[in-house]
Amino acid sequence: MAYIDLNCDIGEGLDTDEAIMPFISSANIACGYHAGSPDTMQRTAALAVQHKVAIGAHPGFADKQNFGRTEQQLSDNALYDLVTTQIFALQVICRKLHTRLVHVKPHGALYNMAARIPAMARVIAKAVYDVDKQLCLFGLSNSWLIRAAQEAGLKTASEVFADRTYQDDGSLTPRNQPNALIDTEEKAIQQVLQMVTQQKVTTVNGQTIPLSAETICLHGDGPHAVTFARAIHTALQDHHLTIRRP
Repeated sequence: MAYIDLNCDIGEGLDTDEAIMPFISSANIACGYHAGSPDTMQRTAALAVQHKVAIGAHPGFADKQNFGRTEQQLSDNALYDLVTTQIFALQVICRKLHTRLVHVKPHGALYNMAARIPAMARVIAKAVYDVDKQLCLFGLSNSWLIRAAQEAGLKTASEVFADRTYQDDGSLTPRNQPNALIDTEEKAIQQVLQMVTQQKVTTVNGQTIPLSAETICLHGDGPHAVTFARAIHTALQDHHLTIRRP
């Protein structure tokens, strides 16, 4: 692969957004439900425009207390409205900035549930398609969300993670389990290069499993977010990989 997208979950009220932006090619901007506000959405989108970074909506459950990382059971209609409302909100801001929304990536528990629950994935895919069928839907590599998006006729980007470990079934190790997070630059870079150059990843149990790596996620709320962004950006360039949106 000659190129790869490097994305970051951003606009979540932290003070690292400006430092991270020069190193990424796609920004997943929180839409005010799990984090953020209209003001942070506006500032973050403007920052993305300044750095020529693709803007994506990062909708999550309406649960700021738990940062959108607690699972919720919603009806199909409520889930559809949850997603479309947040996408529309960021779309309006993009239009004011004379730019466009490029992609959508669900956040936290919403993302992980859609990865494994077909019905939920299909509702999210329909919501994205109905807002704008030109949008690209980011989802966990080999997950139901990618399949549902493709079935709906959406463009997709199979996502892999620089700062999270993997289970043998290709899912992310839950955050409440040991070794869920990667906390050193060396390990993060090693995993990223394996995923991008070999389309494989080594799980927490030492198994090597296949995956499709089209976009790499870095969590903007991680304690090493800025240093990881810089290090991964440099490592990809050193391996002659162009960093660009999908």
